[in-house]
Amino acid sequence: MKIFLPQNIFSKLIRAVVEFDLIQDGDKILIGLSGGKDSLFLTYALAALRERIARKFSLTALTIDPKFDDNFKICAEELKNFCEKLEIPHKILETDIAGAIAAQKNKKPCFTCAYFRRAAVNRTANEIFANKVAYAHHLDDAVETFFMSLLSSGQLTTFQPKTFLSRTNITVIRPLVYFRESEIEKFTAENNFGVLKSPCPIDGTTNRQTVKNLIADLGKTFPDLFSHLSSAMRKNSVGELWDAEKTKQEMKKIYFSYMKNS
Repeated sequence: MKIFLPQNIFSKLIRAVVEFDLIQDGDKILIGLSGGKDSLFLTYALAALRERIARKFSLTALTIDPKFDDNFKICAEELKNFCEKLEIPHKILETDIAGAIAAQKNKKPCFTCAYFRRAAVNRTANEIFANKVAYAHHLDDAVETFFMSLLSSGQLTTFQPKTFLSRTNITVIRPLVYFRESEIEKFTAENNFGVLKSPCPIDGTTNRQTVKNLIADLGKTFPDLFSHLSSAMRKNSVGELWDAEKTKQEMKKIYFSYMKNS
């Protein structure tokens, strides 16, 4: 396969890599390859990057079979062919996430799925001596996470482009953080990537999808909403906010300073 990234695409990729210092000489990077448009694009983009930058690093792709669909193994073979054309070793790992979700009915399925996926990826990374794991989260994912966190927990937080996991000694990198989802969708469609349909039984009905739809709807009234949310994720965007809530002990001390002696 001839690997080619147009300059406008490459510029966004290299901006993230340089700004957040994502790749070092000698890195062994394990790519989370689900078969969706985002992870296919990430795999292709990292293969292109491997050819264009001075730093030497190796790539391996991992596909988790969550046991949602008996036909997933057949689809996964397409991913193996895709990786072979890019000269990237590919592994398929069965992880009974469907069974884990069924056994933990009191927990949200997305939480259970994400937990077991991450655990399987990190374990595999350690087994093959990979020091980094690359995920295909893009700018839309970051903004949605930021907005969802505000709505569900009252906190201003999102995932980082680079995160060191001390328990596993692995660094998670997200090289696609400057790409809009629509850009990735267009590129994979124009280049006829074999995008797989998500086997997730609740795909399209999650809280994340609700937030995605909400941002799109609000964007009709506030055209700059997405860019403003994106800017708000930066630490230097914080303006005037209230002080942190005082403890009971602090409040008690101030309270008695207001009261007349009885």
